[in-house]
Amino acid sequence: METADPHPLSWLDAVAERRRAAGLRRELRPRAPSADVIDLAGNDYLGLGRDKRVVDGAVEAARTWGAGSTGSRLVTGSTQLHSMLERELAAFCGAESALVFSSGYAANLGVLTALSGPGALIVSDAANHASLVDACRLSRARTVVVAHNDVAAVDAALAARTEERALVVTDSVNSVDGDLAPLRELHAVSRARGAVLVVDEAHGLGVAGPGGRGVLAAEGLAGADDVVATVTLSKALGSQGGAVLGPAAVTAHLVDAARTFIFDTALNPPAVGAALAALRVLMDEPALPAEVLRVAAELARSAGVPAPPSAVVSVVLGSPVLAYEAAQRCLDAGVRVGCFRPPSVPEGTSRLRLTARADLTGAELDRVRQVLGEVLRGAEA
Repeated sequence: METADPHPLSWLDAVAERRRAAGLRRELRPRAPSADVIDLAGNDYLGLGRDKRVVDGAVEAARTWGAGSTGSRLVTGSTQLHSMLERELAAFCGAESALVFSSGYAANLGVLTALSGPGALIVSDAANHASLVDACRLSRARTVVVAHNDVAAVDAALAARTEERALVVTDSVNSVDGDLAPLRELHAVSRARGAVLVVDEAHGLGVAGPGGRGVLAAEGLAGADDVVATVTLSKALGSQGGAVLGPAAVTAHLVDAARTFIFDTALNPPAVGAALAALRVLMDEPALPAEVLRVAAELARSAGVPAPPSAVVSVVLGSPVLAYEAAQRCLDAGVRVGCFRPPSVPEGTSRLRLTARADLTGAELDRVRQVLGEVLRGAEA
């Protein structure tokens, strides 16, 4: 008697069970439009996602241009609003030019694949965001992964290369630990070895540097002719989308060669309008970034960890189960925090990630202090 072949997707059940047993199963938790919860999990650093000026920017753009962009940037998806955002974003960040993508992920994929390829070398920080990791894999360039913030290892990899072209790629602000990359040292090594430095400023824009212009601006590297930056519009600017900033020759090349620009539907006009409005708020209120850092220091004190140089406060608990349970207890008490487990972080370093917002009130910070104290004491017991 013949036995039936197993279903071709039956292996998913075993994988799901292994993840569940390891405390690594994930689930979607749709938010209500309003809830009595203090949000320390999102990335709306400046509290602009619901700001009336930003919402009005999205509404006005929708009324003027419609809900969707109708096509890719090279067909019908580029509006005058996209061009305006690119000009103002480049000017604000001190870059020669900017090019808007549908997401920060798409911007990272586009710039790394278009600037490298077979016959090129990419030196990538081991703690880089998944979008940069995926970009390295898709680039078909030889990739050398070096220890986090190890400038000497970057120099050694560049010195040993046989490829004509090379890129060094790093986050300016690590999305999990919240520490800053040594950009000045990385740039010096890159320049000495004839490499381009590519910096993801996703968590730097709106938080770090003069007026929130990013870590590159803080280090005097904004506008350097051998530096390319990427940013997201979905964090400090409270909208959606991403952009590449750098020399005009780079953005012109991306229009010709970046597949995530050429073949992707353009960022929708309401998101562009919101991002542009948020950028103008940031320009009008240059003290907002300092307020984010003040709040981050308050959160760090409440969690018993050192104050970060960014909006990201990391509280390592070790076990994924322990981190998940602590995050759930926080939520039950009215405080939503991030819970980072492998593969987002290395084994044994599961953690709570708290993100500061400039609009948190004193009463909210007092409540957070109380909840974190109770939950973290329980986690240590």
